[in-house]
Amino acid sequence: MKGSVALLPPFLVLDQLLQSWLLEDIGRGDRTTQSLLCQNATIGKAQWIAKAPGIIAGLPIAARVFQLLNDQISFVAISSEGAKCEPGQVVAKINGSLDALLMGERLALNLVMRLSGIATLTNIYVEKIADLPARFVDTRKTTPGLRILEKYATAVGGGINHRMGLDDAVMIKDNHIVAAGDIGKAIIQIRSRIPYPLTIEVETESLEQVHSALEYQADIIMLDNMTVDMIAEAVRLIRQMDSRVRIEASGNVSLETIRRVAETGVDYISSSAPITQSRWLDLSMKMIPN
Repeated sequence: MKGSVALLPPFLVLDQLLQSWLLEDIGRGDRTTQSLLCQNATIGKAQWIAKAPGIIAGLPIAARVFQLLNDQISFVAISSEGAKCEPGQVVAKINGSLDALLMGERLALNLVMRLSGIATLTNIYVEKIADLPARFVDTRKTTPGLRILEKYATAVGGGINHRMGLDDAVMIKDNHIVAAGDIGKAIIQIRSRIPYPLTIEVETESLEQVHSALEYQADIIMLDNMTVDMIAEAVRLIRQMDSRVRIEASGNVSLETIRRVAETGVDYISSSAPITQSRWLDLSMKMIPN
């Protein structure tokens, strides 16, 4: 896959999220499991089975969910992160305290199904332009509380992460330009106040704005909601004026248009679609009788 390496966030960061989600589901106690079993008294075995084709993402996170409930749980990933799966394929095997398996099942499955759905659709976008230099990038249109994991899933699918948050980089968008008065004023004021080595990206909607971003030496120029012909013209202009500037196309990107956008010569194509439009990849956990 063409893209960045997917780096799993450290559990120092993730554990608080996972614990809060477990508490949300378990509440004051799992009435069914705790009424049925004596805690830690019964050992169980289970398999995770894919029910649809796709790209697997999030198995190490699922393992952590179970281990937070019982650190003796053995979670063996049969599929590696980013691997393709087919219906009926076993993607993981779990062994350990039966009450932990039953209490953690829903959260662990929900996370992996959500993340695998994102990775699957991301990979479809990435493959559309795999033979071209342009790289596919995600956005900040993420589910509150899930951003760090959803962006991880994008990387598993072969995409590139855009900034994780507002503190990662400067992006001067249309409303910032209105607030400042114009692009030049925005760049001058921001450049005088940001620390090295933050870059400045400017969102442009017209060739006039592209000229202005070039004049004030933006590091990255985003071509937002432009037609393919306008993007091609803007790319020619930017390459002639300042070859160091990176170019990003964004807005109205779809599976039908992404290749034509990539052929204009842009460096990056950003879209929220894999996160906002993907379907969960269907998985199930099946207990193995003793």
